[in-house]
Amino acid sequence: MYKAKILYVEDELFLAKIVKESLESRGYDVLLEMDGGEAVQQFIALTPDICVLDIMLPNKDGFTIAEEIRQINTAIPIIFLTAKTQTADLVKGFNLGGNDYIRKPFSMEELIVRIENALRNRESNNTADTPKNEINIGSFAFNPHRQTLSDSGDERKLSFRESELLRLLYENRERIIDRRDILNVLWGSDSFFNSRTLDVYITKLRGYLKNDPALQIITVKGIGYRFVLE
Repeated sequence: MYKAKILYVEDELFLAKIVKESLESRGYDVLLEMDGGEAVQQFIALTPDICVLDIMLPNKDGFTIAEEIRQINTAIPIIFLTAKTQTADLVKGFNLGGNDYIRKPFSMEELIVRIENALRNRESNNTADTPKNEINIGSFAFNPHRQTLSDSGDERKLSFRESELLRLLYENRERIIDRRDILNVLWGSDSFFNSRTLDVYITKLRGYLKNDPALQIITVKGIGYRFVLE
């Protein structure tokens, strides 16, 4: 049975442990991050189904984290937790793309109900939006909005960078796309480490697409890649 993944960012250790354990007891898969500065990287690595963000955090506040997450994924539900009570803070949270806002102290039942509601709303929105967001790539249906790749009824959840790499290759299909351009667009740097990481992602995408021999990601040595649909 699939466990919904929650990215939970909270720096109050005692509260964080209680909330994490309570959510896990309800069947959720919870990644706890206590440093605001690491939250977005954890989001990219985990590809969660929902984010629960405290606002007052070390190194980067919850509002900034939400703003950066929204640049990566416009659909994922975000719930803010805060001790602030001013209306201006609530308005700011919603303007930055927050879906819900819970004031501290809160009960676990309230948090769980709000998480469940946000996930249900997301699922209904995804169901309604799927046809207009899907891209047919050979025998596959690719939905960059949901970050999914489907073939004959089997759906694979892609990570953010897997989805963005596939989108970039598809949008530039039938022509060579420079390796450095890919690195700078997706990683912001063409460093050696990022270059090796790109090699891994290319190999993974080739594996995902192998069921359709008409699709190829061709390496153009010393230059980049060409995405071919025969």
